[in-house]
Amino acid sequence: MIKLKRAYEPVSKSDGYRILVDRLWPRGMSKEKEHLNLWVKDIAPSNELRKEFGHKAEKWSFFKKEYLKELKQKKDGIAQLRELEKKHKVITFVYGAKDEEHNNAVALKSFLDDHKI
Repeated sequence: MIKLKRAYEPVSKSDGYRILVDRLWPRGMSKEKEHLNLWVKDIAPSNELRKEFGHKAEKWSFFKKEYLKELKQKKDGIAQLRELEKKHKVITFVYGAKDEEHNNAVALKSFLDDHKI
């Protein structure tokens, strides 16, 4: 099971294995506060795509389409996440974006849900 959680929300035991899926570290957060098990920068959108999106909801369709293209090229990272999901049963993708519906963690989870192996 994959869960999603903002970096600024309190850590919970029900989070399971916590993975930061952003390319950049969340502002104002410390490693101690995050209690992360892993940071996978390489699975995050490219810097170019991240900047073009700019977390603007009106660009969501464009962003998601382009990010899903990028994810298809990140076979090793996807395989790593699949293995972690099998091993830990519950993993939580941690992200820094304010918008809880339009961010890379949502798109990543959607990709993994749609491309079950």
